[in-house]
Amino acid sequence: MEVILENIIAYSFIFILLVSIVAFYLWKNSKRSTANKAKIEKAKELGFYEPVSLHPVVNLEICIGSGACITACPEKDILGIVNGQALPINASRCVGHGACFYACPVHAITLCIGTEKRGVDLPHVSPEFETNVQGIFIAGELGGMGLIRNAVEQGRQVVDIISKRIGRTSNADYDLLIIGAGPAGISASLTARKNNLKFVTLEQDSLGGTVFNFPRAKLIMTSEMELPLYGKIRLKETSKTALMNLWADVLSKNNIKINDQEKVEEINKKNNYFEVISSKNNYKVNYILLATGRRGSPRKLGIPGETKEKVYYRLLEPELIHDQKILVVGGGDSAIESALLLRNEANEVSISYRSESFSRLKPKNHERIEEAIKNLTIKVIFNSNVIEILDDRVILSIVNTDQNIEISNNLVYIFAGGELPTKFLEKTGIEVSKKFGEVILKH
Repeated sequence: MEVILENIIAYSFIFILLVSIVAFYLWKNSKRSTANKAKIEKAKELGFYEPVSLHPVVNLEICIGSGACITACPEKDILGIVNGQALPINASRCVGHGACFYACPVHAITLCIGTEKRGVDLPHVSPEFETNVQGIFIAGELGGMGLIRNAVEQGRQVVDIISKRIGRTSNADYDLLIIGAGPAGISASLTARKNNLKFVTLEQDSLGGTVFNFPRAKLIMTSEMELPLYGKIRLKETSKTALMNLWADVLSKNNIKINDQEKVEEINKKNNYFEVISSKNNYKVNYILLATGRRGSPRKLGIPGETKEKVYYRLLEPELIHDQKILVVGGGDSAIESALLLRNEANEVSISYRSESFSRLKPKNHERIEEAIKNLTIKVIFNSNVIEILDDRVILSIVNTDQNIEISNNLVYIFAGGELPTKFLEKTGIEVSKKFGEVILKH
């Protein structure tokens, strides 16, 4: 009898313990869900909810709410658990790392670009990255897949696909011509060398592409990646200089020369090869990889005074600029990072932004600019547009009013984004259309 009683007490204790654990788990989940619902409402209020670029879409039919996607994300509050499943919170802050995609244990996440409301211009590509023009491929940001790790992986994949097709006889001098020496182009060049292809890589600017145009002091977020002919790269945060040096070193060790300052002007399809006309040479090639990024040419404001020497579209060496009255135009990460770097060099910095608040910044940038505004170290003029740039001042108009304001000024930095090289693509025969919620990566 005593044994039975002891067993009853023991089982009762275990039962109570289990019930307590379950109750605590449910209470914790309920509390987390309530907090995340509040964050979603706040994100909608501040304009952070609607994605602007590459972003995760969760299939709620198979999501198990493991939270692996949230743990893997290097950003903050992009996704959150609500009622046991992952939902977007600050989707506009997603920068497309894809860490959530790779971390999901049940493959419930796809990476998409554009939404039902906001379309994004994209060239047509097949699952093998080939455009509607047979023999021309696209990798990296131009096809919607930004960020260094993703671009590196696509550059490798495309050349591996092309390598399996090489073998046909043609009048071409090269198996492959790579246009662009950013992350995708560098990875493609290394893979082409690894696969013994005869290739040439052209870059209209300098090695690094878009990365080359980053300010020298800018920290670059990267994820672990596999670089062909080099191996694993494990850098969470690195400088532009360190990354450029790494790329230059691995290219040099593999005897790869990038033809920089050489712009492709025309691509013509011949019977069994492509003729590529650049600013320096003509090439006959079997295959072409476009790894140019989406920026194309900097977007201009189209206002009087924009051609003055005091106007710039990129910031390379902020540490050399001191004691100037500077206006930064734009509200994205590039604009904010540049303004903060210039502020650190004893400059008087103002920002002109056409909207009423910053709605698409990385969390760290948002925190830093809010602190700068609070401390009066940067002046932000929301709801404003630059209408004229003069030698010693800039004139701004205030949205939905008849009010104009003038501010003293020595330098203007414009970060209004870039224009997709649509005309070049269409001239080449590549179809470009606006995509609404287009799936870029799925399992």
